[in-house]
Amino acid sequence: MFAKFIQRPVLSIVISLIIVFLGALAITGLPVTQFPSISPPKVNITAEYPGANNELLIKSVVIPLERALNGVPGMKYIASDAGNDGEASIQVVFNLGTDPNQASLNVQNRVAAVTNKLPPLVVREGVKISREESNMLMYINLYSKDPKMNESFLYNFADINILAELKRVDGVGFADILGDRDYAMRVWLKPDRMQAYKISAEEVMKALDEQSLEASPGKTGESSGKRSQAFEYVLKYSGRFTTKEQYGNIVLRANPDGEMLRLKDVADVDFSSSAYNLYSNLNGKSSAAIVLKQSYGSNASQVIKDVKAKMAEIKSSSFPKGLDYEISYDVSKFLDASIEKVIHTLIEAFILVGLVVFLFLGDWRSTLIPIIAVPVSLIGTFVFMQFFGITLNLITLFALVLAIGVVVDNAIVVIEAVHTKMEHGKISALKATQQAMREISGAIIAITFVMASVFIPVAFMSGPVGIFYRQFSITMATAIILSGVVALTLTPALCAIMLKNNHGKAKKKTPIDRILDGFNNWFNKLTGSYKNVLDKIVTRRLFTFGTLIAFCIGIWFLNNSVPSGFIPNEDQGMVYAIIQTPAGSTLERTNQIAKRLQIVAKEVEGVKSVSSLAGYEILTEGTGSNAGTCLINLKDWSERKNSSLDVIKELEEKAKDIPGATIEFFQPPAVPGYGAAGGFELRLLDKAGSGDYKKMETVSNDFVRELNKRKELSSVFSFYSASFPQYLLNIDNDLAQQKGVTIDNAMSTLSTFVGSNYETSFIKYDRQY
Repeated sequence: MFAKFIQRPVLSIVISLIIVFLGALAITGLPVTQFPSISPPKVNITAEYPGANNELLIKSVVIPLERALNGVPGMKYIASDAGNDGEASIQVVFNLGTDPNQASLNVQNRVAAVTNKLPPLVVREGVKISREESNMLMYINLYSKDPKMNESFLYNFADINILAELKRVDGVGFADILGDRDYAMRVWLKPDRMQAYKISAEEVMKALDEQSLEASPGKTGESSGKRSQAFEYVLKYSGRFTTKEQYGNIVLRANPDGEMLRLKDVADVDFSSSAYNLYSNLNGKSSAAIVLKQSYGSNASQVIKDVKAKMAEIKSSSFPKGLDYEISYDVSKFLDASIEKVIHTLIEAFILVGLVVFLFLGDWRSTLIPIIAVPVSLIGTFVFMQFFGITLNLITLFALVLAIGVVVDNAIVVIEAVHTKMEHGKISALKATQQAMREISGAIIAITFVMASVFIPVAFMSGPVGIFYRQFSITMATAIILSGVVALTLTPALCAIMLKNNHGKAKKKTPIDRILDGFNNWFNKLTGSYKNVLDKIVTRRLFTFGTLIAFCIGIWFLNNSVPSGFIPNEDQGMVYAIIQTPAGSTLERTNQIAKRLQIVAKEVEGVKSVSSLAGYEILTEGTGSNAGTCLINLKDWSERKNSSLDVIKELEEKAKDIPGATIEFFQPPAVPGYGAAGGFELRLLDKAGSGDYKKMETVSNDFVRELNKRKELSSVFSFYSASFPQYLLNIDNDLAQQKGVTIDNAMSTLSTFVGSNYETSFIKYDRQY
């Protein structure tokens, strides 16, 4: 069967060229990632209840939603968080292999079924459902040296001019600006003035709703079938107010004598931000923080290049004077450096294989054959990687590095067999190849399937580890099988064309020949010594099995004593810092701590820039006035001597001088999307269902304290807190009823004055605020 490829070498070469061509096409379309995606599908639900504390959020929002979500198909577990800032978040984690789109749809249907059971304020604010994408791809800071460009301007400039453009970049799965600084018309009521004019908050809100509105008056001259009309006119109304002067002139009360009470008489109207729940800062300057995440199956390096090009385009066309941006973090820096090192290793391994083959075969022609055959197998593997949905990552590249040493074996077997036939039979290379292939074709097929069978079972492993190494096994097995195909087609054809029978012929010795002869003599002596040792111990079964048992014991001991792990943490050029100020701390206080940490971090050698976020915590992506995050961007590896761990140790020492906050430092997760940071996390569960949050805090703190005593663990911490200062309002219902005040009115008034209420929207910059 395979004799045709020897007689028709052009056919063999064409088949190999087709394999190479298809592989070259496939590699251009392969997604580039750091590691295979092993993160389970997650769906996030976020609800806002303005003015609510954490207990109210849990009772009225979290519990109804959790009960509805429990048992959604494919669900693994539910985790929820509720803060005193009026925001609750629920994360539904699904089993590996669950379709994320279907999971998101199922969650949406479950939430929709209980929306009518949620408080009206929560329904009005909207329950947001989003599918969680992979870890952060890029972190962009928009900043200005001009103090007039405050955070509100930066946020809305990014929202209007940048965010929509970035969302359209192919491969961007998620793009958002941290915080909520959308433009808003804020009405700051003055209770003393309102009391003097005998006006209530409800009357103010009613006036806003009645006087700032959109209307459709209709049109005149419309055909009615009764009277002929010559012209038709559309009636327009100016619509909602758009300036603070217009809102200030809203009439709250009009007397018959012409006296009017306007909104500006009892309140200050300000065009500013809808919320002040986050402060973003870059190296001491206010900024707007844009977070980008990669969509599944896209090429991370290409996406980042496209985003950088788009940002440069927007800057040249839209940025006002004094406005600039900095890419504080992008995963391509570490990804490109890692892949570059693996590619260097791949090239080095290929060169070493060529040198070793030449050293043992001693013939340039014989060496050239595996050098041609091996790339065909490796490049052809990319076709099957694309077919199986495998990405180009560190694991698959490592498989290709390892495959070089394996796939070359089939080519060497063919070459050695042909040389043996030429040496003993004194025949031409063509006849020697034909005879050799008749004898070893079956052996090559058997060797190929035996080697492939070592790796194929790994593809059927379950769990995160199975998914992680499935791409490794498929890549290895494919390369091995292709090497068998090449060994049966291309390699024999090249042997018949390129090899010459020089065995037994005298030739002039070159320096390289002398080196090879010296090596062969040394190797023959080594082989002879090994044979002598083997002859002596092969009959001593006790010694042989004793040595085997000793090695097994040694392997067992090392396996139990050497530290084990999934994937080791690496220096990715980024350090995260989590800040927690005492319960009840204001956002401004947390921001001051974050700014102090910025100054301290900038003094550490190897730090390039520091971005801070007060009011946002990156571990759970939660919010809170006493939570903060610093993203410490390190210099390029070539520009610093200290590693990220060295930087963390120095930061931990310097952070001890910052009072009034707990600060923890850690590296990004080793595998993107598999956790928020290096290390691991666990959750305590109150199975008794007591609902005693204070007791839970005590248990949590004791547990963390005991964990920190263990030598295997370091930097164990928890941000769980039930100690936020609160006031409990006790209302005398009987007295309230006697005075004509209902509890509903009292709570509504407090919510308006102390908390906040949304009454109506307005249009500006072609957007609704």
